[in-house]
Amino acid sequence: MSTRLFVLERYDRVPGESDEPVAALTSGATRLRGAVRIPADDVVLALVEGPDAETVAAVAAAAGWRVDRLGPAEWIAAPDCPASPPQGDRL
Repeated sequence: MSTRLFVLERYDRVPGESDEPVAALTSGATRLRGAVRIPADDVVLALVEGPDAETVAAVAAAAGWRVDRLGPAEWIAAPDCPASPPQGDRL
């Protein structure tokens, strides 16, 4: 099965809300590749591999992780591999 990379964004943290469910974004069908909080913007970004956006959204919902935006993403440099060579003006 081929996997694609998706970014899940969550904004405006609700008081008392936890980020702990982010680990549950890894399931039989998906794999959490990393997550980062940007405190100045009060946003959390999670990078998740999965077969399609619907599956990633369903796993996030089952994990109790609110998703405000979900979209396809592309690696520029993965945490476990060297940076990809430049391919034109992609940034």
